[in-house]
Amino acid sequence: MPSDRFDDAVSQIYAAALEPHLWPTALHAIAKVLDDVGAILIYRRDDGTFGVIASPAIEPCLLEYQAHWAARDTRANRAHEKGYFVARDVITDRDVISKEEMTTDPFYADFLPRYGLRYFAAAMVSPDPHVEVALSIQRVIAKPEYNDVELAVAARLGQHVERALRLSLRLMDAELIKMGLGSALSRIGIAVFALDSLGRVVFSNAASKALLGDGIDIVNDRLRFERLENEQHALVLTALETGAQVDEATKPILIPRRESPRPLALHVMPITRVEASVSNQFLTHARTIVIVVDPEAGGPPDPALIRDVLGLTLGEARIASSVGSGMPPRAAAAKLGIAEATARSVLKRVFAKLGVSRQSELTALISRLMLRS
Repeated sequence: MPSDRFDDAVSQIYAAALEPHLWPTALHAIAKVLDDVGAILIYRRDDGTFGVIASPAIEPCLLEYQAHWAARDTRANRAHEKGYFVARDVITDRDVISKEEMTTDPFYADFLPRYGLRYFAAAMVSPDPHVEVALSIQRVIAKPEYNDVELAVAARLGQHVERALRLSLRLMDAELIKMGLGSALSRIGIAVFALDSLGRVVFSNAASKALLGDGIDIVNDRLRFERLENEQHALVLTALETGAQVDEATKPILIPRRESPRPLALHVMPITRVEASVSNQFLTHARTIVIVVDPEAGGPPDPALIRDVLGLTLGEARIASSVGSGMPPRAAAAKLGIAEATARSVLKRVFAKLGVSRQSELTALISRLMLRS
């Protein structure tokens, strides 16, 4: 898998962050990293609504899938029922079905062969506490199943997709993009800064300006963070000026505040290409987009943040977020759509990983690390 294909896919992912209509092109580039036929983004909100975006080669298959096969998708059904995504962030066919079963299962024996498909690699990501997203890469029938190296690549691509979707999903949800990117970013309900190659702020929206003065500020056209130690401050500024690393998805940067015990979470995205369709002049100078997430007051911590800070899988972090916020395991299981036994099994694994033995200790740990960093 040539590195230039990976770099091109990452570049296109971040282009789609700002221009959501480019996601089919980005998904095509993602599939090409593994020399596969196509890729799909499936996202579901906690209100039950969902959406699907596919690369062009997959669209004919997707139409029949949505019309006749969605309820009979063995791999999706089993992954959900058994909670396979709770234990790991990337799964493939061997996690949900045996090769013997594939020969008789209607989804594998009838539907997929009609489109020349067989195997999949799916990475779960969480761009928002209220949204679940699966990036599913599709493989032609003649190729072997995914190996561990390829699954690791899918996981890395999923991290970039998650970061890009933090902005892109909000643009799609609000349908503000129809009025132009500049107007959309100005009105969107999440804090966005655009920085040039020297780290100077060349754009900030109303939501970002509302956060100024509480842990974050703009001084001499540059972002400043009042409660970071000097060494931490220098590292953060370097990340902002370079757009972090294009080829490596980085963890969010936690910024302590004066007015709230919950830190701000900074997500840094590079702008690696500016499409001709974007007429906004600020993008010609911008090299980094900074999204600042202000955690919901009274709500459970962002599972993605718990995953990144505490070293859990995303599924484990979802359980930890709910249970650590006072929700009983049975209610957490119902919220996530998994069996109570599965939730309790995962909770035991979370306890072992974090060195705690009861729910109150988990709550205290999350409070200490996530709310008062």
